[in-house]
Amino acid sequence: MTDQTTINEASATPLSNSRKVYIKTYGCQMNVYDSTRMSDALARDGYEPTSDPEDADLVLLNTCHIREKAADKVYSELGRLRDMKKRKAGEGRDVVIGVAGCVAQAEGEEILRRSPAVDVVIGPQTYHRLPEALRKARQGERIVDTDYAIEDKFEHLPAAEPTKIRARGVTAFLTVQEGCDKFCTFCVVPYTRGSEVSRPVHQIVAEAEQLVAAGVREITLLGQNVNAWHGTGPKGEAWSLGDLLYRLADVPGLARLRYTTSHPRDMDDRLIAAHGELRALMPYLHLPVQAGADRVLKAMNRRHTADEYLRLIERIREARPDIAMAGDFIVGFPGETDQEFEDTMRLVEEVRYAQAYSFKYSTRPGTPGADLKDQVPEEKKAERLDRLQALLLKQTREFNESCVGKKIDLLLEKPGRMPGQIIGRSPWLQSVNVDAKASQIGEIIKVRITGIGTNSLFAEPLGA
Repeated sequence: MTDQTTINEASATPLSNSRKVYIKTYGCQMNVYDSTRMSDALARDGYEPTSDPEDADLVLLNTCHIREKAADKVYSELGRLRDMKKRKAGEGRDVVIGVAGCVAQAEGEEILRRSPAVDVVIGPQTYHRLPEALRKARQGERIVDTDYAIEDKFEHLPAAEPTKIRARGVTAFLTVQEGCDKFCTFCVVPYTRGSEVSRPVHQIVAEAEQLVAAGVREITLLGQNVNAWHGTGPKGEAWSLGDLLYRLADVPGLARLRYTTSHPRDMDDRLIAAHGELRALMPYLHLPVQAGADRVLKAMNRRHTADEYLRLIERIREARPDIAMAGDFIVGFPGETDQEFEDTMRLVEEVRYAQAYSFKYSTRPGTPGADLKDQVPEEKKAERLDRLQALLLKQTREFNESCVGKKIDLLLEKPGRMPGQIIGRSPWLQSVNVDAKASQIGEIIKVRITGIGTNSLFAEPLGA
């Protein structure tokens, strides 16, 4: 998944005499989805969300381990929470502290050893057991549950209440696949999320229908390797992600579909065809390549070449000419030479990305990359990252400028900063500011793009 650090702090009007939970979410979109499902599971035990940790009976950190020093950030946050817990205890109020997600999976018992204030450590595959872990914690036990659950956690999670779904907005994430079997040498995901597992079709369709019935108009399917999803169709036939998208496009009321994050090796013909044939599938594809030099790609265990990636982009654009491409890049992988970095720059120039995420290589303990020799000096990595990001930002700006004057369908999503302004979502995942009424949120209207800002576009509505 894209390492796009977010903070997702649930807020709602609490019930009287109920316990309150504050969830802080780090990392990718899947962690945001997981936090939502944990909140749903906790609701059965009377926990209502709060946006203020000082008001919480339970503080839960849903962590990410994809970048360097991720665990250090968690321990720093736990130090602050320790002080708060001690202060609250002096006021006669017990606060339970939990750590969930990928740092929890990677660190396990070490978190309890280093942070005595922590009561519960729970991994990403066992968070459906969180309510039971909390009951034990309330009785004085300190719980670590990071086993890869044999049972299907999605079967054990409760359905969210329609009112809560509506409160979260008109767009939603839906996890369809978890784990990774690719074992890229720089990545911890196979060790924290486990092997690739696909949710069954009936579960996915049922959750999508539930979301749409509560007012969701756009769903983004999630997975560490989402296009590795596979399942069984109604006649017992093997389905790939393309088949699933065709099925979801038939859900009444579902206007838009997206998916992330993909691996180039899993972009099959059916999925490419879906981009050309499904009106609901938005013309935006996040397809990470990581580097543009074949030797580096081999050292990363990506199992594709730069040319194979470029030819794949050509096929996708033939199917959907207006598609916007997004990507991920790592600079300074061990042994990367100046010439190999230039190969990455040339690939970026050829693809022309609408959006991309780029990072300096950081060693992740336990991964094969951590043992590689010839580490690139930090100052060299920083210099390369500056050059790459400047090019990627230039391409994003040029893509946004190319949208000015276009007439597009805009999904109205949430109130803007200015009175009478609504923020919408373009087919290419851009934020667009337009004058509209709050009562129109959830509608898809025709607009003309009139200008670009630092992080968003501006538009004028067309017609009634």
